[in-house]
Amino acid sequence: MTNAQQTLYAAFTGHLATALDALEAAGTLPCGVKRGAVTVEPPRDPSHGDLATNAAMVLAKPAGMKPRDLAEALVAELTKLPQVTGAEIAGPGFINLRLSPAAWLAELRTIAELGADYGKSDMGGGSVVNVEYVSANPTGPMHMGHCRGAVVGDALCTLLEFAGHKVTREYYVNDAGAQVDVLARSVHLRYREALGETVTIPEGLYPGDYLVPIGQELAAEFGARYVSAPDTEWLVLFRTRAVAAMLVMIKQDLALLGIEHDLFSSEAELQAAGKPEEAEAFLRSRDLVYDGVLEAPKGKTLEDWEPVELPLFRSTKFGDDQDRPIRKSDGSWTYFGADLAYHYQKAQSADALVDIWGADHAGTVKRIKAAVAAMTGADGEPTPFEIKLVQMVQLLRNGEPVKMSKRSGTFVTLADVVREVGKDVVRFTMLTRKPEAQMDFDFAKVVEASKDNPVFYVQYAHARVSSTLRKGAAEGFAPSGEHVELLGDEELELIKLAAQFPRIVEAAAAAREAHRIAFFLQDLAAAFHGYWNVGNDRPEKRFIVAQDGNLTSARLFLATQIGQLIRNGLALLGVEAVEEM
Repeated sequence: MTNAQQTLYAAFTGHLATALDALEAAGTLPCGVKRGAVTVEPPRDPSHGDLATNAAMVLAKPAGMKPRDLAEALVAELTKLPQVTGAEIAGPGFINLRLSPAAWLAELRTIAELGADYGKSDMGGGSVVNVEYVSANPTGPMHMGHCRGAVVGDALCTLLEFAGHKVTREYYVNDAGAQVDVLARSVHLRYREALGETVTIPEGLYPGDYLVPIGQELAAEFGARYVSAPDTEWLVLFRTRAVAAMLVMIKQDLALLGIEHDLFSSEAELQAAGKPEEAEAFLRSRDLVYDGVLEAPKGKTLEDWEPVELPLFRSTKFGDDQDRPIRKSDGSWTYFGADLAYHYQKAQSADALVDIWGADHAGTVKRIKAAVAAMTGADGEPTPFEIKLVQMVQLLRNGEPVKMSKRSGTFVTLADVVREVGKDVVRFTMLTRKPEAQMDFDFAKVVEASKDNPVFYVQYAHARVSSTLRKGAAEGFAPSGEHVELLGDEELELIKLAAQFPRIVEAAAAAREAHRIAFFLQDLAAAFHGYWNVGNDRPEKRFIVAQDGNLTSARLFLATQIGQLIRNGLALLGVEAVEEM
């Protein structure tokens, strides 16, 4: 039996399938009706029950039945289960179920039995998902825009692995564009500076101090050999050295966040290996690339625009508003042309692709999705491919914008931020909003000891659990599942919320949305703190009731499992749970 099958929501999904099988066997429901849209989840209004299913609603039409008739037949089957104490049909055919306290207490024991594996799923079936994230130009240190995409991508990878996928964490190194030549020229100035020359960094080059050590290394190695030499003699060398040094810096910055990639793919190597030519030939063979002339850009007159024949990808065939060039007029590859080949290569070794991009790349989403569909769907279903857009982060300090970093020359570095507030604060904060929503990161607020700070609120819940268990041990009490039937309605509400974790993991993995785990943790922490506060007013509701050892051991058992769930969720986000605050 898999972990997923042992949990309550998965078990009731199985019970529902058995009930539908029984209706098919009885001839009530036609055989072969697809059940993919059937769900088992909590009702939107908790007063309606413990579990709800849409089975009758989504299966009635393909089965040629009235939803309410199918619902009544299903209720008759489901109420045979000993855990079901009541069932109601709501509206046109939703089914709400009420479960016995014993069903929820059994789930509490399941959390204890599975421990760190509670919520783990085999949903992915071992399929390989390639997640490409960060992929910042190798021209400088990471900044907070990169940080958010890095955390979103990394947490998604961990989530997908927990949900049963194999994951390739990939970074695409854009080392073939004009920006790396600019980097090489910037390093050349720092090289001359290291040899004693006074230099001024002109507009258009990279001004950050991070290039000084590279210039010094090159000066120590080559002396004055390249000071006055034409760039044909040093450009490739300086570019290669500079990119290598930037990648070391980038990896160090990412390591501060606990992030390591499995694969760094080089755009330059991709082009040297002829991969774009292979992709172009493949698409031409299917008449998806042709030679044509683009329409004049809007605002251009015929006098200042020269029509040029270019190889164009038929992206309009896939919903784009115009066909897109894959090469420039000088024969070099457009960014789209190189990107197209890169995705073609990735799809050879993955069952699904996910890209985490900055929101400034939104304009290219449609065309690259079209290209991947064209290249991977030629002989069947295209490789599933999703692009998640991540908005920039505005850095504030007590509500005021933060000034730039001297080291970077233009922005505050990721390393500066992590060193000030810590990895865990940065990671959790990056996941407290949907990636596509704008984010303010205020140095003062993210470390504030307040319930308005979700990082503190969740960590405080775990610290409270740890403190309670220490206090209980000091007074001679130990957690035990032996007397959990003594737990009352307030405790059962906590268990019902905790029991949602496995289904939330699967839903988050399916939607490629790791922030759902952070949202769940905030809800669980709020519920735990709410229960704790009841005990402040009513001593008999505290976790430790000195005169009732059995009740105390049961409540400590509950607290232990809440702490376990918080640790499980934080682990998916790459955040360590704290014992004390």
